[in-house]
Amino acid sequence: MTVRFYKAHGAGNDFLITWAEDVPPGGRADLARAICARHTGVGADGWYVVERPGGGVDARIHLYNSDGSEAELSGNGTRCVAAVLCYLDLAGEEVRIETGAGLRTLRLLGRSGETFRFEMTMGEPVIREENVATELPLAGGPRQVTILNVGNPQCAVFVEEFPGHWREVAAEIEAHPRFPQRTNVSFVRVTGRHTLETRFFERGAGETLSSGTGAVGAAVAAIARGEAQSPVTVRTPAGELDVRWDGEVYLTGPAALVASGEFFYSQGGG
Repeated sequence: MTVRFYKAHGAGNDFLITWAEDVPPGGRADLARAICARHTGVGADGWYVVERPGGGVDARIHLYNSDGSEAELSGNGTRCVAAVLCYLDLAGEEVRIETGAGLRTLRLLGRSGETFRFEMTMGEPVIREENVATELPLAGGPRQVTILNVGNPQCAVFVEEFPGHWREVAAEIEAHPRFPQRTNVSFVRVTGRHTLETRFFERGAGETLSSGTGAVGAAVAAIARGEAQSPVTVRTPAGELDVRWDGEVYLTGPAALVASGEFFYSQGGG
């Protein structure tokens, strides 16, 4: 059977997007793993199933990580869905999308060809005072981290330089007993009062070139620790994302459509 898709990326964080009516019956987790596979599928960090509910909402989205697990929210991915909606003239300058973390509103700031730029509401972050700077026991010794929620769980590790084995440490943190539902992990280097450099290891996807919610988590954590001030430019390996915390958090960044097509899916065979 065939599964139609669009492919887009937000600052290098790539997603596949399929209308709900084009999704075959059966296990979506298996399909997510198959279509996201880098060598035997189309390849992506995650896969969206999109519904058109009406009632003032432009889309309702369900996000599956590349390992088949479900996620509440992706800032980069939600922008990618908004880009598809705008590309198809299914939404205007304000796009309202129902995510697993609630309604998010995106404002179209500009367009150049198939690349769109949006400012997106990210809600109010949840960070407890005792988790602004707390020690997490790890195999190589305890590390001070900042734990928070920005629509999904985040753990920010602040460093002066990125250690060569940061991926291994991030994988250990992702599956740490402190996080029964696992967590997204960011390594954060403060480079100025309004600038951060980051590396991301996302729950269910592993290392990603950028992360919208990870950028928000890193910026909010840095501000809460007194190491940065809003607005914050978050520099990722694939480009910059801008975060503004003014009661609610706002995330600004690009979303570029790169392909559309059909995935030949064999249930049980990948």
